[in-house]
Amino acid sequence: MRKFKLFLFLTMLNTTLFSFAQNLRLMSIQEMFELADANSHSIRTFDIAEQEAAQAIKIAKNALLPSIGISFSASYLGDARITDRNFSNGENAPMPHYGNNLALEASQVIYAGGAIRSRIEMAKLGHQLARLSKENNRQDIRFLLVANYLEMYKLQNQVRVYEKNVEQTHQLLEEITAKESQGVALKNDITRYELQLRSLELALTQLRNGITILNHELVTVLGLPENTVVEVDPTLLSDLPPIPAEQQWQERAIALSPVLQQAKLGIEQSRYQEKVVKAERLPTLALIAGEYLDGPITFEVPPINKNINYWFVGVGLTFNIASTSKSGKEVKLAKLSTRRATESELLTREQVHTGVKEAYIRFCEAFTVYHTQLKSLELAHQNYAVINNRYLHELALLTDMLDASNAQLSAELQVVNARINILFHYYKLQRVTGNP
Repeated sequence: MRKFKLFLFLTMLNTTLFSFAQNLRLMSIQEMFELADANSHSIRTFDIAEQEAAQAIKIAKNALLPSIGISFSASYLGDARITDRNFSNGENAPMPHYGNNLALEASQVIYAGGAIRSRIEMAKLGHQLARLSKENNRQDIRFLLVANYLEMYKLQNQVRVYEKNVEQTHQLLEEITAKESQGVALKNDITRYELQLRSLELALTQLRNGITILNHELVTVLGLPENTVVEVDPTLLSDLPPIPAEQQWQERAIALSPVLQQAKLGIEQSRYQEKVVKAERLPTLALIAGEYLDGPITFEVPPINKNINYWFVGVGLTFNIASTSKSGKEVKLAKLSTRRATESELLTREQVHTGVKEAYIRFCEAFTVYHTQLKSLELAHQNYAVINNRYLHELALLTDMLDASNAQLSAELQVVNARINILFHYYKLQRVTGNP
């Protein structure tokens, strides 16, 4: 008994010192979500990708703006050489030696077969896809956090049960040791329970290590100091979620699932790509204007050492004749891409529907398991009451009493775990349906 009291004292001392060294932080699931939104490097990466896609829209819209160019050059002109057509009777023709050229050109596309507008719309769809990817990643992070958070809660409950079992095994060892000294128990009995004690202590160590690992994962994702210890909200299991009809969850998935929305946007992107390819077969019409300042005037003979300034405005029409024969394959490829995107959307819809159905069935099943565990707990309480009464009247052994107590503790643990499983499957159902 003295050794056991020393063991309890050292355990309490280590726990106290550990608490001082650690930064304990009570955290609810909602607070955890908010921290993840603010600090998760994964979410930040997707946020930057969304910003890039928004910038791509601005770049695509630049094609609607006029194109203006200016150029300037200075040159040295050598003397000309004049000969007959048979290259005889050559003579030098003096030229003004210093030349200059200043050009200002502007153009504004009026019609491009819809290619510019299609590219802008594709950029907008790309921005929506980036936003949906960010939301999908955000929901993945949240579900991962919830899974670790609830798993850590389970392990903490198991630690409580194992600590109680260790305490009871110590008491049992003291009882058997006393009986062995009186000659009413065997040395083999002590060895058997010592082995059981070592097994319980090993399992307890593994559970605590598991909690440490899960805590580290939570702290890393949330961007908290490394010495932070997350404490589970004690009111977490106070209220269980309701069970809406499956059809409501299916409708939510159709409306909110980021994966399904991405598949739909993929179809739109492919259709706009078709328009871009088809636009290559059409002419491009643009307003053009220019102004030039050249010198010297070399198209006169003899050259005139002066500047000449001239300007123009007009309409330019360009048409790639080769596109009529070359773009046919590209149009066919674009149509195939649209068909593939359509089939992919139907497949995604089926997968989402199946995922929601499976998650809903597991969610309902979790309630069945919970009610079964409640009944098991009730029976464990009844068994403990019977064994305790028999033990008090010396009709049952201490081992029977400990077994009944352990069964009761285990039943209590299973009830709590069943409630945790309900929450886990609820959040999984939320994830599958795309609820934020």
